[in-house]
Amino acid sequence: MKTLVKDLNPEILDAFYSQLRGKLIRPSDPNYHDTRKVYNAMIDKHPGLFVMCVDVADVIAAVNFGKEHNLLIAVRGGGHNGGGLGVCDNGLVIDLSGLKFVRVDTSDNTVRVGGGNLWGEVDHATHPFGLAVPAGIISTTGVGGLTLGGGVGHLSRKYGLTIDNLLEADMVLADGSYVTVNKDQNEDLFWAIRGGGGNFGIITSFKFQAHPVKTVIGGPTLWPIERTEEIMKWYDTFINNAPDELNGFIATMIIPGPPFPDFLHGNQYCGIVWCYTGSQEEFNKLIKPAMDLEPVFAHVGEMPYPSIQTLFDGLLPPGLQWYWRADFFNELGPEVRKQHLKFGSIIPTPLSQMHLYPISGAASRVGAKDTPWAFRDAKYAGVIVGVSPEPKDADKITTWCKDYWEALHPYSSGGAYSNFMMDEGQERVKASYKENYERLSKIKKKYDPDNLFRVNQNIKP
Repeated sequence: MKTLVKDLNPEILDAFYSQLRGKLIRPSDPNYHDTRKVYNAMIDKHPGLFVMCVDVADVIAAVNFGKEHNLLIAVRGGGHNGGGLGVCDNGLVIDLSGLKFVRVDTSDNTVRVGGGNLWGEVDHATHPFGLAVPAGIISTTGVGGLTLGGGVGHLSRKYGLTIDNLLEADMVLADGSYVTVNKDQNEDLFWAIRGGGGNFGIITSFKFQAHPVKTVIGGPTLWPIERTEEIMKWYDTFINNAPDELNGFIATMIIPGPPFPDFLHGNQYCGIVWCYTGSQEEFNKLIKPAMDLEPVFAHVGEMPYPSIQTLFDGLLPPGLQWYWRADFFNELGPEVRKQHLKFGSIIPTPLSQMHLYPISGAASRVGAKDTPWAFRDAKYAGVIVGVSPEPKDADKITTWCKDYWEALHPYSSGGAYSNFMMDEGQERVKASYKENYERLSKIKKKYDPDNLFRVNQNIKP
């Protein structure tokens, strides 16, 4: 039975506070309700205590305090987790948002990043050097959560997942010890954190390999939703034969409003968002088959890499209602395409959408057991999100999302990308790691035998 923070003697909390450089935030504090908010406004959890860490010593003190007093512990980096797994009811939240730094080393094109950084901050620091680290598609996403789950995004086909570019991490373990993990030190832990989530400890800093990316050619092409089956069939063949430099994720969506032109607003579309790291001349040749399909809208051009990473930030700010479901897919056959047409035609709110991210090119050339990320042979990571600014839409977006997922799931590969999952239970977690789950479970038992870190897509020791 877990202890509740409110049952702790105030003197115990005061003594704990005296060990910290960062702040403690309690339910009685005026900024408590703002502090407990996360990206997904559908999450409404009431932690008993926040430790706002500013250095590694604070993290160690917080882990030891939580363990000593038998508290439920959640760890929050950027707060983007769809299922709200960076917060918990009545427990202790170890908040890393004060652990921020980005240091670029041009001698070997590596980047050291704090455990509380957001990807936009990393892009800002690396861009002047003509470098980028493969990450997601929203710049407000936390580095920690995205990385530990895998990291799928615009550069996946060219440079692999974020975990394929992780060289080292510093961690606080469940026993309060501090370790560095890489291919030569604590190799089992290094393997586990590259896709195994926050199960094994708290990452206070990451070291990534960056790559030469200054500008990209990117943007959306849109077709009426009625052409979904035709466009998906074409895309399925096209993207899997495209050079690694070209990435494009396909989506069903409504255009909600600006910055898109008026004639698109409120209509459903099948779209592809492109990102290319080569020359304009080569891109023009590559994209010609897409343009021959006569999109009703195409806005594709050269831009700084941070610009494509922030393309959707304005449409998807923190504080919206979100409901997520996800699956991997090996193909986009007739039945799959039919369901995308059906549910893409009845999208319930302007921000709700479905994305299919290609897991091909460099991302597919890593062995299924080289990292915990077991679905290297899947062609796509699919996600369906119900999104609305209005709490009254919560049931509507959740129902659409679940119905869409249930119609597609029989044609899926059986597991999902953990960063796209809600709190869906143990069997779903096992399915997403396949044969790697058992090895992860053994490593968990070695480093966290009491499952201290369990507010996550949990791997049981």
